[in-house]
Amino acid sequence: MEVSLISIGNSKGIRLPKTILEKYQFQNTLELVFEKEYIILKPRKNPRAGWEKSFQKMHEKADDKLLLPAIFKDEELDEWK
Repeated sequence: MEVSLISIGNSKGIRLPKTILEKYQFQNTLELVFEKEYIILKPRKNPRAGWEKSFQKMHEKADDKLLLPAIFKDEELDEWK
């Protein structure tokens, strides 16, 4: 697909057709990946998407217990006062 550069203030940009935006689920921000002679546009994803559901499942299975104690026996908390 060939697109033209358009002026945006002192910069240049491109317009992406609505079908492309919908197909690749582009929102307000994109991730640019620079590969040798190419620039790749990727939808920007929330790196923590789905964590809430995963945490809920862990809690339901009682798999959300601490692996280490919150306070070690040899810690002297009085020195922090």
